[in-house]
Amino acid sequence: MVKILLVEDEPKMQQIVKENLELEGYKVDIAGDGLTGVQKLLDNSYSLVLLDVMLPKMSGFDVCRKAREKGVSTPIIFLTARGEEVDKVVGLELGADDYITKPFGLRELLARTKAVLRRAEGSSGGPAEKMKLGSVEVDFKMYTASRAGTSLQMTPKEFELLKFLWQHRNQSVSRDQLLANVWGYDENISTRTIDNFILKLRQKIEDDPAKPAHIITMHGLGYKLVV
Repeated sequence: MVKILLVEDEPKMQQIVKENLELEGYKVDIAGDGLTGVQKLLDNSYSLVLLDVMLPKMSGFDVCRKAREKGVSTPIIFLTARGEEVDKVVGLELGADDYITKPFGLRELLARTKAVLRRAEGSSGGPAEKMKLGSVEVDFKMYTASRAGTSLQMTPKEFELLKFLWQHRNQSVSRDQLLANVWGYDENISTRTIDNFILKLRQKIEDDPAKPAHIITMHGLGYKLVV
């Protein structure tokens, strides 16, 4: 059974979301504040986390940051009343997988939950489980990476972005393709998010990030991973 952690401090929202997820066959665990949420996330195994941003004791952003620092790769969907693009970008860069702005419809929540779970299941195996590019070695299944034998620290979303590029190596992929396939967004989020992630990947895998030899910008198109 798929187990979901809901980190939300509003009792009414807890009840509504929990009941509807359980009707879909999911098992739901609840945390009412950020500290409890991060502890549950570190102590248990979940398939997905629904994480409010504005929480007592520790913000959702800090919960996400702490979890990723500890190596937790569980998919995270932020739930928040904030709608500004800057907040969405912060959440994505911390390693979130999706972002739903309150108030949201339950059909939207369920659809996004299923989409993120499908992507997580799909990324757990398949022919592109490992990548070797010069001195860089990446295991997409185990979420480990190294360069010349030295461990590379990468977020789950960086792994997924690199995996998509690797699956389409030597092909141009657009920013919209990356957003749709790596994040699954159907809303108008700035493609600058992609550019920020590409910059970070270059800093980790390129010999000279200022003159990349592998992750190439295709002007007017997107990016290409050259091998």
